[in-house]
Amino acid sequence: MRRTKLKEIFTQKENFSEKEVYVYGWVRTNRSQAQFGFLNVNDGTCFETVQVVYDDKLINFEEISKFRVGMSVFIKGIVKLTPEMKQPLEIHATEVKMLGDCPENYPIQPKRHTREFLRDVAHLRARTNLFSAVFRIRSVAAQAVHTYFQDRGYVYVHTPLITCADCEGSDQMFKITTFNMEKLPLDEKGKVDFSKDLFGKQAYITGSGQLQGETFAMAFSDIYTFGPTFRTENSNTKTHANEFWMIEPEMAFCDLNGLMDIEEEMLKFVVKYVMDKCPSEIDFCDSFVEKGTKQKLQSLVDSKFVRISHHDVIDILKKANVKWEFEPSYDEDIAKEHERYITEYFNGPVFITDWPKDIKAYYMKLNDDGKTVAAVDLVVPQAGELMGGSQREEDLEKLFKRMEEMHVNASEIDWYLDTRRYGGCVHSGFGMGFERLIMYLTGVDNIRDVIPYPRTPKNCEY
Repeated sequence: MRRTKLKEIFTQKENFSEKEVYVYGWVRTNRSQAQFGFLNVNDGTCFETVQVVYDDKLINFEEISKFRVGMSVFIKGIVKLTPEMKQPLEIHATEVKMLGDCPENYPIQPKRHTREFLRDVAHLRARTNLFSAVFRIRSVAAQAVHTYFQDRGYVYVHTPLITCADCEGSDQMFKITTFNMEKLPLDEKGKVDFSKDLFGKQAYITGSGQLQGETFAMAFSDIYTFGPTFRTENSNTKTHANEFWMIEPEMAFCDLNGLMDIEEEMLKFVVKYVMDKCPSEIDFCDSFVEKGTKQKLQSLVDSKFVRISHHDVIDILKKANVKWEFEPSYDEDIAKEHERYITEYFNGPVFITDWPKDIKAYYMKLNDDGKTVAAVDLVVPQAGELMGGSQREEDLEKLFKRMEEMHVNASEIDWYLDTRRYGGCVHSGFGMGFERLIMYLTGVDNIRDVIPYPRTPKNCEY
């Protein structure tokens, strides 16, 4: 008996009209009356649920009328198109069987639950409409990322999760060890002797695959990484997590302007791909998560991203008739309130370029003014910063100098410096937090609600 998936039925409804189908799924609601009833069933293959009509001609009618929310069921029946009704079709059951019982205390009842409550039952929350939409969009967005890069000849590189390379700063990286914490081996100076650890040195869980990605870009020209990254940041904001996914492309023979071209094209591609593949989910988010989500996404696809220097952004902010919580400065980062103002000022996404060198990483290309680097952040309406990247410093001597200024131990990443010694070239790359993208696509405002099992300070459940 071949299982009929609801996705097939809804996408090919004319072909299934008056045909017998075999549906397996879970009960979302059950409205029983004296001689007939309606089961609302979802099988996980699409966002939509199907209405199953059952009546007292079925031998187990009384049993079916008592089916509870959450039960898994088998439905055999005939598809009936209902264009005049709210739903496009329904199934008239000829057989209904319970496959798995579900007690009355099942937490996901057909009512509005707070997101805070649903985080406490994260293993069940995917059964709700909200998280059905969010995690299906996440899945499709991941496919869109791969499609964009694969169709353009990028090589997908699996950079290591365990590393001894310090890209983001070891104070933000998780340390790993095989040592017994009760009996740490010490050297003659009384410090932990990591030469006796598994890797013979201090090792970390990666905070970025960028450094390894750059080495592959020097062989394949265009590469990308897409995988989990980890930071020890003890932050309880709505936009930070200790485990998240990053998209990090690196392109040889590409300067800052070329980098921005790729960022804009890639983001528009992913947004349009998701809108095309997930219309029901986007409609749900537009109606129940963030009003205007659909228009926000379409506006991004249709817009031309503005490009402006950090210095000129600060000029605009200083001239604005606004009382800032954080006063804008030519030497510092910009705050969320500044990002919001700038996107509203230009009525769309904005690339902010040429940042003060002292607040950016050592590997970024030093500009001719000696004060700024060829870095770029993309800020978008309502979400703020979405991507960050730079042209990399290809000049070995300048890179050495920057590392000295920022107290980076060159000997620990000597292999990385070979990318400048042996056939180095102009190259650029960017990073985008995948969860930030999902928040933007769905309108969900908390990163904990776009990751299946969030890892945040004091929270490592499941």
